[in-house]
Amino acid sequence: MDPIIESLVSDDLRKVEAEFKKNLDSDVVLISKMGQYLLGSGGKRFRPMILILSTKLCGYQGDRHIPLASIIEFIHTASLLHDDVVDEAELRRGSASANTVWGSEASVLVGDFLFSKSFWLMVQDGDRRILRVLSEACTRLAEGEIQELINTSDLSLSEEDYISIVTRKTAVLISAACQIGAILGRADPRTERSMASFGLNLGIAFQLVDDTLDYVSEEKEFGKTIGTDLKEGKVTLPLIRTLQRCTPTERKQLEDIFFSDKITHDQFLVVVEMIQKHQAPNYTLERAKGFVTEAKKCLAEFQTSEAKTAILGLADYVVERRI
Repeated sequence: MDPIIESLVSDDLRKVEAEFKKNLDSDVVLISKMGQYLLGSGGKRFRPMILILSTKLCGYQGDRHIPLASIIEFIHTASLLHDDVVDEAELRRGSASANTVWGSEASVLVGDFLFSKSFWLMVQDGDRRILRVLSEACTRLAEGEIQELINTSDLSLSEEDYISIVTRKTAVLISAACQIGAILGRADPRTERSMASFGLNLGIAFQLVDDTLDYVSEEKEFGKTIGTDLKEGKVTLPLIRTLQRCTPTERKQLEDIFFSDKITHDQFLVVVEMIQKHQAPNYTLERAKGFVTEAKKCLAEFQTSEAKTAILGLADYVVERRI
C-alpha cells in the first residue's frame, strides 16, 4: 500500500476489522464460523478504504465512518456470497469459496444475514440520507446482477449495455461509499454529487480491470480461478471488443467454444490468444483509464491535501493492480 494511503487509513481499517468481528458475533454457530472464515480470507478492503478517504477529503472529524465502512463491506461480501453460488465458484480471494466449504444453502442464508445486519446497522446510525443512499445502491446492485444473469451467453451484448450492467453491479456501491463521505463531512449538494460521480467512474474502471484480469492474470495473483467469466457465459468487454474486430471465421470459432458443454483449458487458451491478437485487454484497460481520468476531474474543486493525494493514488491503483 502507498505510504500516504497507509498513514491515513491503517488505524481506521483496524477499527473497521474490529467492527466486523463484533457484528459477526451470533449465537448461531454457523454465522460466526462462516463470518470468521470470510474475515480471515482478507480481501482488498477497497470499499472501506474509499469511504475512509472520502470522509477525510470532506473534512469529517467523528467516528461514524467506522461502522458505515463495515456496512459497505458487509453488503459487498453478501453480494459475493450470492454471486459465488450463482456462478458455482470454487475460489474466492485465493481460498476455497464459502459455497465450496459449507454448501450453497448456507452461503445464501449467511449472505441474507449480512444484508439484514447491514440494514439494522444503518438504522442504528439514524441518518435517513445515508439510509436512502445505501438502500438505493443495494437495489441497483441487485438489478445489475439480475441483468447480468439475463444476458448470460448473449454474444450480441453491446459495449453500452455492458457498461450499464457494470455500473449497477459494481460501481453504485463504490459511489455510495464516496457519497457517504461527503454526507458525513456536511459537504454542499454540488460537492456531494461530485463525490458520488467520482465513485461511480472509479467503480466502472475497477470492474473493467477485474474483467481484463480474468483473461490475462496469473491465478495465484488474482486470488480466484481465471477464465471463470468465459466458462459462466459472462460477456465482458474483452470478449465484446474481440467479437467487434474478429473475422467471420474467428467469430464462428469463438461461438463454438463459448457454447461448448464444457470449456476446456486448451479452448480457454485459444480464446485468450484471440483476445490478445485483437488487443482487447489493452482496449479495456484504456477504457478503464478513461473512467479514472473522469473520476479525477470530479475532485478538481478540492484543494491539494494529503487526503486528496491519497484518494487520487487509490484511483491510480485501480488500473495498475494485478489482483
